[in-house]
Amino acid sequence: MKAKISALMDGELDTHELREPLDALGQDREARDTWRTYHLISDALRGGALLAADCAPRVAQRLAQEPALVGPLPGAVRPPERARWFVPSALAASVAAVAFVGWVALAPQQEGSGPAPAPMASVQPPKEPARLPVTSATQDYLIAHQVFSPRNSLQGMAPYVRSVSDQAVARKKP
Repeated sequence: MKAKISALMDGELDTHELREPLDALGQDREARDTWRTYHLISDALRGGALLAADCAPRVAQRLAQEPALVGPLPGAVRPPERARWFVPSALAASVAAVAFVGWVALAPQQEGSGPAPAPMASVQPPKEPARLPVTSATQDYLIAHQVFSPRNSLQGMAPYVRSVSDQAVARKKP
């Protein structure tokens, strides 16, 4: 049984092996003494504080002597006066903050307010980039190996769309 108690302390028992040592700890005084001794040895090896063997009964006895407090003591000090006005003032500050944010966000913008817009420069349509011809072997290679691309998870279906559109453009050209 001592070997099973030691294994229980070390966390080496499976779930189905726990019942026997736990039952022994609940019923057998010698098993409980072994449990305490092993814990004292463990604490001593780790450099922990050692407790006396009769520590638990003494603590239980002291707790039994303590009076049970169920409510405030007679003549207890009332909460400070600020507790009376703290909650309403916090609530009023929250409402004011929400109203201010709503007013700023939903207020109509006036034409003359804010900085003047910069004059628009004439916009030239972008030049189409030069495209290199893509052979079907290259396209097949790219499709087969695109799962290894680090950008694949960010773009989703975009690589497939691009390859399909390239194939469609290639088919349209005579």
